[in-house]
Amino acid sequence: MIREVIKIDEEKCDGCGLCVPACYEGAIQIIDGKAQLISDLFCDGLGACIGECPKNAITIEKKEAEPYNEPKVMEQLIHKTYNVIIAHLKHLKEHNELEYLNQAIKFLNEHNRKIDLKFLNESKYKSNGTCPGSKMLELNVLNNQQYNNSKNNSMLSQWPIQLHLVNPMAPYFKNKELVIMSDCAPVASANIHKDYLMGRSIVLAYPKLDDTTAYIDKLASIFSIGNIPKAIVVRMEVPCCGGLTQMAYLAAIKSGTNIEIVEDVLSLSGELIQSKSLIKRGNYAI
Repeated sequence: MIREVIKIDEEKCDGCGLCVPACYEGAIQIIDGKAQLISDLFCDGLGACIGECPKNAITIEKKEAEPYNEPKVMEQLIHKTYNVIIAHLKHLKEHNELEYLNQAIKFLNEHNRKIDLKFLNESKYKSNGTCPGSKMLELNVLNNQQYNNSKNNSMLSQWPIQLHLVNPMAPYFKNKELVIMSDCAPVASANIHKDYLMGRSIVLAYPKLDDTTAYIDKLASIFSIGNIPKAIVVRMEVPCCGGLTQMAYLAAIKSGTNIEIVEDVLSLSGELIQSKSLIKRGNYAI
């Protein structure tokens, strides 16, 4: 897969080792007098080590690499000191990597390693990340009469909505139908709020340009944790949007839930031109 990992310039590196303790995931070691990335599996690509390098020898690059593996990282960290584990969890939280954070906490619980998670309630972490735009919010929703009489006519009930940013444990997913929508659909159709958002939660994604590596796992988590009864994939008629449907289908299978999956295809002018069931409550019909 193509993703971000650190790159170490060996000509600039003087082997000081300051980057090693800064990498809580254990991805860096000093070998033959130089810092080395020992495994892509352990590099989360967030660059905590960069600021510790006095020679500016560490940068971030996009390249073909093995997917980052949080359980593998936790296998290394669980035997380290309490403060090292807390530093790793804070590192994930500060970068809004909520999916990895949930995996790490689950791993610790499964292995009976007791960690005080009160730090997650500190003010610097309450926004679900360093970006205020990622703060989890439940919004007031109009009823039918208010919708018809309102100039705003917004039926959005949550924030954030981008699939990379949402937390599978968010309360606004609980027991609600989920709309999985391509980024283009809200622009093409003037009736998106009325036709799809009323009483539902939503995630936005664009399978052609997004880094979709984690999308299937995240959707599967939303399906299972949120107890989602039905997911509606709203995509455009163009072929590149088909990946959104495939991701939802694979996530449904991976989740092991009895979820219904429906695909609605919109024309470029925003009209519904096809609606079909892919999964009927556990019956895989694709």
